[in-house]
Amino acid sequence: MTGRLLSIGECMVELMQAEGDLLRKGYAGDTFNTAYYARLFLPQDWSVDYLTAVGTDTVSGEMLAFIEKTGVGTSHIRRVEGRTPGLYMIHLKDGERSFSYWRSVSAAKTLADDADHLRAAIEASDILVFSGITLAILAPTAVETLLSELRRAKAEGKLVVFDPNIRPRLWDDKQYMLETISAGARASSLVMPSFDDEAAHFGDTDIAATIARYRGLGVDNIVVKDGPNGVTLSFGSNEPQFVPAAKVTKIVDTTSAGDSFNGAFLARYGVDGNPVAAAQFAARIAAGVIGHHGALVSKDKLQAAF
Repeated sequence: MTGRLLSIGECMVELMQAEGDLLRKGYAGDTFNTAYYARLFLPQDWSVDYLTAVGTDTVSGEMLAFIEKTGVGTSHIRRVEGRTPGLYMIHLKDGERSFSYWRSVSAAKTLADDADHLRAAIEASDILVFSGITLAILAPTAVETLLSELRRAKAEGKLVVFDPNIRPRLWDDKQYMLETISAGARASSLVMPSFDDEAAHFGDTDIAATIARYRGLGVDNIVVKDGPNGVTLSFGSNEPQFVPAAKVTKIVDTTSAGDSFNGAFLARYGVDGNPVAAAQFAARIAAGVIGHHGALVSKDKLQAAF
């Protein structure tokens, strides 16, 4: 089986700690990270593409060259005059990360402004991936443009994958945030939430409540990630199944733990349709990723995980 995966969102310039007071530049963002790990583990006859917008500046050109070097396609990335990529800095303490952001003129905020371009990219793909961050950076009219196309794709039987990835600092209004996240779920056929986000912002008391709420929004397939407590799968009419987290030898940097899980899960699930095997594989990959610095870990450093 071959296929085409399209991930939609924002790739940013990443600054991370290096030796002494130096910083190392990279490129990352939740949906790009997912595309990166999907590309690492999907067969080569699959295509993985990224849809976003970047500027016409030097840094945007360098970002595009980097994305292409990873094997992720850039043909659906628009270049917008007068805009630049967003930038963020990672702050680490005991393996846990916090961030500072600079994204006021991020070109990615315009990724859904060309509706014809968006529709053509979605129609050319089999698996669509987006996140709550994708929705958070868009104007309300652009959110509706994107969700309208994703609803169409879902109705056509495409796999529409949504990670709510709730980041309240990106939203001006909590109620709008919750309504928009729920609308994103309605447009999706597979939702991959993190339980701590759902408990904090939707008030879910347990994983069963998270599953029930997304079921109520018309989602057929749900993967609830709960960090070191493992993953719960609810697919179709099957009873929920639990997959334990993989053993972590040492936590170095939790950046991209969830994104790497998503990408590795979709790489396996997209090929064989077995959610349990996909979750077991993804758990091993995520455990390997958090043992290294940065959002994007090379495949050779993850050999022990697969």
